[in-house]
Amino acid sequence: MNINYQLPENINQQLEETQKARQAEEFQDLIRPGGYVPPHMDLLTDAITALSMGKNVLLKGPTGAGKTKFAETLSQLFQQPMFSVNCSVDLDAESLLGFKTLAYEGEKQVIEFIPGPVTNAMKAGCFLYIDEVNMAKPETLPLINGVLDYRRTITNPFTNEMITAKEGFGVIAAINEGYIGTVPLNEALKNRFIVIEVPYIEGEQLKQLIVSNTKLADETLINLFVKLSGDLITAVFQGKLSEDAASIRALLDACDLSVLIPPKRAILRSIVDKLDEEREREFVKNLAETLF
Repeated sequence: MNINYQLPENINQQLEETQKARQAEEFQDLIRPGGYVPPHMDLLTDAITALSMGKNVLLKGPTGAGKTKFAETLSQLFQQPMFSVNCSVDLDAESLLGFKTLAYEGEKQVIEFIPGPVTNAMKAGCFLYIDEVNMAKPETLPLINGVLDYRRTITNPFTNEMITAKEGFGVIAAINEGYIGTVPLNEALKNRFIVIEVPYIEGEQLKQLIVSNTKLADETLINLFVKLSGDLITAVFQGKLSEDAASIRALLDACDLSVLIPPKRAILRSIVDKLDEEREREFVKNLAETLF
């Protein structure tokens, strides 16, 4: 989905110049659709500025706030294909850089290297999106420290090839802090990023997002879902609920389901049943009962 963002003239000019200078020729099918609605336009302009200057961007915020959609929108605005890495404790060098496998040239068996997302993005001059970057084991991400600093190079341990990123390569990462399984980013890694806090979308922006990204068209229901989201966010800030309860992604799912099933049941399936604590589930159900 394309949105006509009212960006400042100097940012639009910078974006156009960067598009012309850096557009990747390959992997055009990996240009993402966009559609992020920023609560403040400064978020978008600052991210565009950083990427156009060759800096890495770290999107930091609660789950479901739209960090992945934000990254996809940057891909769309720059018209740059974007490879993705989803971090976990199982992430290793092969997941990042690629792996060797057996192949055939005619009847002859050979060893072939299949490039991973980091290798592909560097060689093609594309964006690289690293999701949940603090879910990776601390010893894994230092493998790509050279990719993230001014050198933009890495030696592939599987082929001994020295890879230098093509013009246009850029890194966008996302982080949720304080979740089970996450670890604090070490200073060496954090210092390689420009950090942008991504807050929840609220009010009129959320209403616009519901209209443009869900099948819900009933204005009364849309306004009620916006009110529900605001109440959930307030409860999160007050420490009454975990961040999962206020996920915008989950709210949009509830809006979609409410087109065909009652809103309270849509909220139950999309939000309530995802929560671990009975106290939190009851809290959200009571809110839904009050509003719907």
